[in-house]
Amino acid sequence: MHEVTAAAARPLRTIGDLPGPRPLPLLGNLLQLHMEQVHQDMERWSERYGAMFRLRLPGTTFLVVSDHELVAQVLRERPATFRRPSVTAAVAAEMGGIPGVFEAEGAAWRNQRRMVMQAFAPHAVKAYFPSLAMVAQRLRRRWQAAADSGATLDLGAELRLYTVDVIAGLAFGTDVNTIETGDNAMQRQLDEILPAVARRSFSPFPYWRYVKLPRDRQLDRVVVALHQAVNGLMEQAKDRMRTEPALAAQPRNMLEAMLAAAAQPDSGVSERDVAGNVLTMLLAGEDTTSNSLAWLIYLLQRHPEALRRARDEVLRVAPDMAALTIAQMDGLDFVDACAQEAMRLKPAAPYIPVEALVDTVVGDVAVPKGTLVWCVLRKHSVDDAYFPDAGSFDPQRWLAPDVNKKVAMPFGAGPRTCPGRYLALLEIKVAMAMLLANFEIVSVGTAGGGAPTEVMGFVMEPEALRMRLRSLAPR
Repeated sequence: MHEVTAAAARPLRTIGDLPGPRPLPLLGNLLQLHMEQVHQDMERWSERYGAMFRLRLPGTTFLVVSDHELVAQVLRERPATFRRPSVTAAVAAEMGGIPGVFEAEGAAWRNQRRMVMQAFAPHAVKAYFPSLAMVAQRLRRRWQAAADSGATLDLGAELRLYTVDVIAGLAFGTDVNTIETGDNAMQRQLDEILPAVARRSFSPFPYWRYVKLPRDRQLDRVVVALHQAVNGLMEQAKDRMRTEPALAAQPRNMLEAMLAAAAQPDSGVSERDVAGNVLTMLLAGEDTTSNSLAWLIYLLQRHPEALRRARDEVLRVAPDMAALTIAQMDGLDFVDACAQEAMRLKPAAPYIPVEALVDTVVGDVAVPKGTLVWCVLRKHSVDDAYFPDAGSFDPQRWLAPDVNKKVAMPFGAGPRTCPGRYLALLEIKVAMAMLLANFEIVSVGTAGGGAPTEVMGFVMEPEALRMRLRSLAPR
């Protein structure tokens, strides 16, 4: 039996022994969950029922874990003891999904992880940096026009343009340029697919297998169109590599790097796996980074001293958008601390669900094979026992030598930690350098003026934020 933590000599408890919200017959706790705030439901119940409790949904019982040490150990046991929930994999598969490194399991995951890590390696991302800076320059010009006209920007939509352009350029070597065109078919397709995966994963009954509503038929069309677009980009990359054989040794983007890796003897990776990972990069890379940036900008605007210090650092280290370098981005220590603090308070992924592949033990609780384990990631990261005045936005804490970096897990933990962590942080620092060196944030807020609601789709995002900017005086 695998053990996530040693149960010592104590007798094991069963999941049925644990406390939890009172279930209804047949429906369990389904009606007590609010899908768009499900992460907050779990956090609230963790306060009431403790570090481990049970939750019942039609046909299944969850073990919910919120203690950060137990969560980290569960995540370290992937992929041998835990996998991503099979229901999510099934939903993605019937939507026409091709498993990428985030969905693959076992030997397939190991082979794909090796390929993807090569593509996401810092040296590979650094080679793409000039293109990333070019995308940020385009966003600066777009925001300059809005500042000059006094226009109000939809912050989330603006940042998705930025992250789509970055990911598409890095993944495909393709300049989709949604920033200047304001629209792109691929972005529209991405915006429909992820919420559909989340919605169907939580659905108590798979109605779409029997009766398709208009939105289900639209989803089918979107999936087909996205696959066609990715296949077209793959064919273009393969043609380039046939014409320029040197690209196999010196690929210019992730797609070329993965195709070269797949062509190696005994790679265990096929071109279909490459396509799946291209889709995964697009789907995972757009919303996570754009929402992290949105929360960061909102929090900085609410904390003028931190905003002033971040701007001073940018003007000292990286004042000229036309001459940005990787070394400058590495020198933005306080901006990085601001990003870490925003992700501690407002993580794009506040929970990770997994499924036990074998009979195992979590803490002192026996977990049978097939059990779904819901890992609550934010409970301890906003607890005063781990971060003094934990509810406040205080980037300075991340510059202290004794900060506990193991409590907050915005990129997950263990072998399946997000491979795009370096790229995501680089995107954030480049965008913030552009913003702080060129603009004063006049306002960022919701239509009603209150604190933004946390909305859980596939990732956690703020409700629509509106931003107004004013150009800084030339230095």
